[in-house]
Amino acid sequence: MSTSQNENPLRVLVVGCGNMGASHAFAYQLIDGFEICGIVSTGKSKEILNEKLGGGYSLFSDYEAALKETRPDAVCISTYPDTHEDFAILALQHGAHVFIEKPLAATVEGAKKVVAAAKAAGKQVVVGYILRHHPSWERFVTEAQQLGKPLVMRMNLNQQSHGYMWGVHRNLMKSLSPIVDCGVHYIDVMCQMTRSKPLRVNAIGARLTNDIPDGNYNYGQLQIWFKDGSVGWYEAGWGPMISETAFFVKDVIGPKGSVSIVAKDAGAAGKSSSVEAHTKTESIRVHHAELNDKDEFVHQDTWINLEDEPDHQELCNREQRFFLTAILENTDLTDHLQDAVTSLQIAFACDESVRTGRTVDLV
Repeated sequence: MSTSQNENPLRVLVVGCGNMGASHAFAYQLIDGFEICGIVSTGKSKEILNEKLGGGYSLFSDYEAALKETRPDAVCISTYPDTHEDFAILALQHGAHVFIEKPLAATVEGAKKVVAAAKAAGKQVVVGYILRHHPSWERFVTEAQQLGKPLVMRMNLNQQSHGYMWGVHRNLMKSLSPIVDCGVHYIDVMCQMTRSKPLRVNAIGARLTNDIPDGNYNYGQLQIWFKDGSVGWYEAGWGPMISETAFFVKDVIGPKGSVSIVAKDAGAAGKSSSVEAHTKTESIRVHHAELNDKDEFVHQDTWINLEDEPDHQELCNREQRFFLTAILENTDLTDHLQDAVTSLQIAFACDESVRTGRTVDLV
């Protein structure tokens, strides 16, 4: 749903001009219901993005000054996670709706404060869980839910980053570990698949470089136990030393069989640091466990190739159309925000487990 060009579009302030911020800015330029009223970054990225967008936008280095001058209807926050809480609350206090990249905040308490601020302001907050807008990932979740209980969920995203992306990852690790920053996506997927209460987590991590802040780690692996007996595993590593062997695993097993994302191209060598490859599915393989009286499989595996395979930019467009609809129709986002807080709570419990060496109970 969108407004036409003849109606009053929502004026949006774009804050952060990296990969995600730029993609969201292109979406706002494309969608009739939005118009960009300003671009904010502390460095030169705002000038670069402004040029790519065709120029003419107001540029700001100071976020609060930009809010006061532009008086936006909405704010898009794609900055580093340690700014999310303060930036979101300030936008809400200025009467703006908020689209914010995951994670919602750099702490669980911070995330809860953002949710409370949204409720107090009567404004919408949408968190950038991009996989929720991908039809193949939606199908992946649906197929997993048909496998019976308990589920065994195996996922990873290891990134052999170098150059620009290693710089991005080093900056991210000033505030978060890979299993928190990336893990919230896949923890959210696991929670959708089971719709069961997570009970406890266990995680391990390793610091494979001195090129990151003391106390942080660039490789982590987590395990989650759910009340229904389901278990989940997720692995994330960033850096030039990370292996590209089996870096892309998206696999779920249940009593009735299994379902897997098979990304033959996206899972190829050299693609682990590609943002485009992170959401690409290509095909879904469904394995049926039923046996005949000779213990042979009754059904052959089913291959699902969905024609609607959006690229990264189109996924960002869909996220922003969802944001627009949520604002115009005053969509109830209570569950959306609770899911964002829950996935972050689980991710930070995993981070605690890495740092303490102990299993962490969630209840």
